[in-house]
Amino acid sequence: MVKRNLEQGCTIKCCVKRKENATETYKKLKRAFGERSVWSARIFRWHKEFLDGRDSVEDEPRSGRICTSKTDENVTKVRALLMSYRRLTVRMIGSDLNFNHQTVHDILAEELGMRKICAKLAPKISPTNKRKPDGMCAWAFLNASKMTKMLSNMS
Repeated sequence: MVKRNLEQGCTIKCCVKRKENATETYKKLKRAFGERSVWSARIFRWHKEFLDGRDSVEDEPRSGRICTSKTDENVTKVRALLMSYRRLTVRMIGSDLNFNHQTVHDILAEELGMRKICAKLAPKISPTNKRKPDGMCAWAFLNASKMTKMLSNMS
Protein backbone atom coordinates (compact mmCIF):
# COMPACT_ATOMS: atom_id res chain seq x y z
CA MET A 1 0.00 0.00 0.00
CA VAL A 2 2.84 2.40 0.79
CA LYS A 3 4.42 1.75 -2.61
CA ARG A 4 1.13 2.50 -4.36
CA ASN A 5 0.77 5.79 -2.44
CA LEU A 6 4.35 6.68 -3.35
CA GLU A 7 3.70 6.03 -7.05
CA GLN A 8 0.54 8.10 -7.00
CA GLY A 9 2.28 10.88 -5.07
CA CYS A 10 4.94 11.01 -7.79
CA THR A 11 2.22 11.13 -10.44
CA ILE A 12 0.47 14.02 -8.68
CA LYS A 13 3.75 15.90 -8.32
CA CYS A 14 4.47 15.40 -12.04
CA CYS A 15 1.00 16.71 -12.96
CA VAL A 16 1.57 19.80 -10.78
CA LYS A 17 4.89 20.47 -12.54
CA ARG A 18 3.07 20.18 -15.89
CA LYS A 19 0.63 22.87 -14.67
CA GLU A 20 -2.38 20.54 -14.82
CA ASN A 21 -5.30 21.29 -12.53
CA ALA A 22 -6.47 18.98 -9.75
CA THR A 23 -9.45 17.63 -11.70
CA GLU A 24 -7.25 16.57 -14.63
CA THR A 25 -4.85 14.94 -12.17
CA TYR A 26 -7.74 13.09 -10.51
CA LYS A 27 -8.99 11.78 -13.87
CA LYS A 28 -5.49 10.62 -14.87
CA LEU A 29 -5.01 8.75 -11.59
CA LYS A 30 -8.43 7.09 -11.87
CA ARG A 31 -7.62 6.04 -15.44
CA ALA A 32 -4.16 4.75 -14.52
CA PHE A 33 -4.86 3.07 -11.17
CA GLY A 34 -8.60 2.40 -11.38
CA GLU A 35 -10.14 1.21 -8.12
CA ARG A 36 -6.72 1.07 -6.48
CA SER A 37 -6.20 4.83 -6.66
CA VAL A 38 -6.15 6.88 -3.48
CA TRP A 39 -9.27 8.75 -2.43
CA SER A 40 -10.23 11.86 -4.35
CA ALA A 41 -9.90 14.04 -1.23
CA ARG A 42 -6.29 12.90 -0.82
CA ILE A 43 -5.55 13.58 -4.49
CA PHE A 44 -6.88 17.13 -4.24
CA ARG A 45 -5.08 17.73 -0.91
CA TRP A 46 -1.74 16.49 -2.26
CA HIS A 47 -2.21 18.55 -5.42
CA LYS A 48 -2.71 21.69 -3.31
CA GLU A 49 0.29 20.84 -1.10
CA PHE A 50 2.57 20.37 -4.13
CA LEU A 51 1.34 23.69 -5.52
CA ASP A 52 2.20 25.31 -2.16
CA GLY A 53 5.78 24.02 -2.36
CA ARG A 54 5.81 20.57 -0.82
CA ASP A 55 8.72 18.48 -2.16
CA SER A 56 8.35 15.09 -0.49
CA VAL A 57 6.06 12.50 -2.09
CA GLU A 58 6.08 10.30 1.01
CA ASP A 59 3.38 10.44 3.66
CA GLU A 60 4.32 12.45 6.70
CA PRO A 61 4.22 10.59 10.02
CA ARG A 62 0.92 10.93 11.84
CA SER A 63 0.07 10.68 15.49
CA GLY A 64 -1.98 7.79 16.79
CA ARG A 65 -1.63 4.08 17.15
CA ILE A 66 0.59 2.16 14.78
CA CYS A 67 -1.06 -0.64 12.84
CA THR A 68 0.53 -3.75 14.31
CA SER A 69 -2.10 -6.28 13.33
CA LYS A 70 -1.25 -6.73 9.64
CA THR A 71 2.31 -7.95 10.12
CA ASP A 72 3.94 -10.58 7.91
CA GLU A 73 3.75 -13.03 10.80
CA ASN A 74 -0.01 -12.55 11.17
CA VAL A 75 -0.55 -12.84 7.43
CA THR A 76 1.38 -16.13 7.50
CA LYS A 77 -0.75 -17.40 10.40
CA VAL A 78 -4.00 -16.56 8.58
CA ARG A 79 -2.73 -18.15 5.34
CA ALA A 80 -1.68 -21.36 7.15
CA LEU A 81 -5.01 -21.66 8.99
CA LEU A 82 -6.94 -21.03 5.79
CA MET A 83 -4.95 -23.59 3.82
CA SER A 84 -5.65 -26.22 6.49
CA TYR A 85 -9.41 -25.77 6.04
CA ARG A 86 -10.79 -23.41 3.40
CA ARG A 87 -14.37 -23.29 4.71
CA LEU A 88 -13.48 -21.21 7.75
CA THR A 89 -15.40 -17.99 8.20
CA VAL A 90 -13.75 -14.68 8.98
CA ARG A 91 -15.12 -14.84 12.51
CA MET A 92 -13.78 -18.37 13.03
CA ILE A 93 -10.30 -17.34 11.90
CA GLY A 94 -10.46 -14.29 14.15
CA SER A 95 -11.47 -16.31 17.20
CA ASP A 96 -8.86 -19.03 16.54
CA LEU A 97 -6.02 -16.51 16.20
CA ASN A 98 -7.45 -13.95 18.64
CA PHE A 99 -7.59 -11.27 15.90
CA ASN A 100 -10.20 -8.60 15.32
CA HIS A 101 -12.83 -9.45 12.67
CA GLN A 102 -11.86 -6.42 10.56
CA THR A 103 -8.16 -7.30 10.80
CA VAL A 104 -8.80 -10.79 9.45
CA HIS A 105 -11.00 -9.38 6.68
CA ASP A 106 -8.31 -6.86 5.69
CA ILE A 107 -5.59 -9.54 5.64
CA LEU A 108 -7.74 -11.82 3.48
CA ALA A 109 -8.80 -9.11 1.05
CA GLU A 110 -5.72 -6.89 0.80
CA GLU A 111 -2.76 -9.08 1.67
CA LEU A 112 -3.90 -12.49 0.39
CA GLY A 113 -6.16 -11.19 -2.39
CA MET A 114 -9.09 -13.42 -1.48
CA ARG A 115 -12.83 -13.05 -1.49
CA LYS A 116 -15.74 -15.20 -0.39
CA ILE A 117 -17.44 -17.49 -2.91
CA CYS A 118 -20.26 -19.70 -1.63
CA ALA A 119 -18.88 -19.98 1.91
CA LYS A 120 -15.40 -20.76 0.61
CA LEU A 121 -12.55 -18.27 0.42
CA ALA A 122 -10.90 -18.24 -2.99
CA PRO A 123 -8.30 -16.11 -4.77
CA LYS A 124 -9.66 -13.05 -6.57
CA ILE A 125 -9.88 -13.25 -10.35
CA SER A 126 -9.18 -10.11 -12.33
CA PRO A 127 -11.75 -9.19 -15.00
CA THR A 128 -9.24 -10.01 -17.74
CA ASN A 129 -8.70 -13.56 -16.43
CA LYS A 130 -12.34 -14.54 -15.87
CA ARG A 131 -12.40 -16.77 -18.93
CA LYS A 132 -9.09 -18.49 -18.14
CA PRO A 133 -9.49 -20.71 -15.08
CA ASP A 134 -6.14 -21.43 -13.46
CA GLY A 135 -4.75 -22.63 -10.16
CA MET A 136 -7.41 -23.03 -7.49
CA CYS A 137 -10.20 -21.95 -9.83
CA ALA A 138 -9.31 -24.68 -12.33
CA TRP A 139 -9.22 -27.20 -9.50
CA ALA A 140 -12.66 -26.10 -8.30
CA PHE A 141 -14.00 -26.19 -11.87
CA LEU A 142 -12.67 -29.72 -12.48
CA ASN A 143 -14.03 -31.02 -9.18
CA ALA A 144 -17.41 -29.41 -9.86
CA SER A 145 -17.65 -31.16 -13.23
CA LYS A 146 -16.70 -34.49 -11.59
CA MET A 147 -19.39 -33.99 -8.95
CA THR A 148 -21.96 -33.21 -11.64
CA LYS A 149 -21.06 -36.40 -13.53
CA MET A 150 -21.22 -38.45 -10.34
CA LEU A 151 -24.65 -37.06 -9.43
CA SER A 152 -26.01 -37.67 -12.93
CA ASN A 153 -24.81 -41.29 -12.79
CA MET A 154 -26.65 -41.83 -9.49
CA SER A 155 -30.03 -40.85 -10.88
